[in-house]
Amino acid sequence: MSKKVAVVMGSDSDLETMKPCISRLQSFGIPAEVRVISAHRTPAAAEQFASGARENGFGVIIAAAGKAAHLAGVLAAYTTLPVIGVPIKTSMMGGLDSLLSMVQMPKGIPVACVAVDGADNAAILAAQMLALSDEDLSGQLADFKAKMADEVAEKDRHIGEKL
Repeated sequence: MSKKVAVVMGSDSDLETMKPCISRLQSFGIPAEVRVISAHRTPAAAEQFASGARENGFGVIIAAAGKAAHLAGVLAAYTTLPVIGVPIKTSMMGGLDSLLSMVQMPKGIPVACVAVDGADNAAILAAQMLALSDEDLSGQLADFKAKMADEVAEKDRHIGEKL
């Protein structure tokens, strides 16, 4: 694996939600660097991290944040790498606030966005992006999807037993 993935959270309270992302990246053999950087409390650190991400060996940035959830957009403003946003569920609006903050990006600053608390899908999407130039990873993803299909087929064979 030639590129690594940054998993950046706005707060350490997001770590529990992001653990499936980190585990999924590891399952594909993708090195991940996990950071806490706040778009609002440490904007200079966000700029520095994002602007140097490509030179530091990253291929994709995954940014998780809740509420105003500007982290993914701030990071995307300072890099040409793909940025995937993970909106974190909140107590006020159940994560809708986070989701809307991420998907309403202005023209020229795209952020891919997964479901609220969709950490696992963020890792899979990052792997798919990296697999565009990594045949081994592409094969791993094909195997992963085939295994999912087999699991569904097995459940289908046994669904009648649950009635």
